[in-house]
Amino acid sequence: MKSVTVTEVPDEAQLIDVREPDEYAAGHAQHAINIPMSEFAQRVGEVDANRDVYVICLSGGRSARVCEYLDAHDIACINVEGGTSAWEAAGLPMS
Repeated sequence: MKSVTVTEVPDEAQLIDVREPDEYAAGHAQHAINIPMSEFAQRVGEVDANRDVYVICLSGGRSARVCEYLDAHDIACINVEGGTSAWEAAGLPMS
C-alpha cells in the first residue's frame, strides 16, 4: 500500500474521507468526499478507479484498512498518513 504525507496530496486529488458523517461534519479536508468505512463496500462504485484514490480518516488506521479493501479489489489507492489530524496541524484548508 502506498502512503503519502498530507502535504503530498495534490490540490485536485480524489480524496475520500472514510470517517463517520458526524466526524466529517465536525471538520474535514477541503474537497474531501465522505464515504464512511461502515458504508464503503456498498458505495465503492462512487470511487473513480481511473484516477488516483487518496484515502483519509482521523489518524490513518481506518484509511489503511479501506486501502487494503481497495487493493484487494484491484483499485490502487494511497493512504494519507496522519489523517485529518495531520492535515489540520499542517494548516491545510479545512471545511
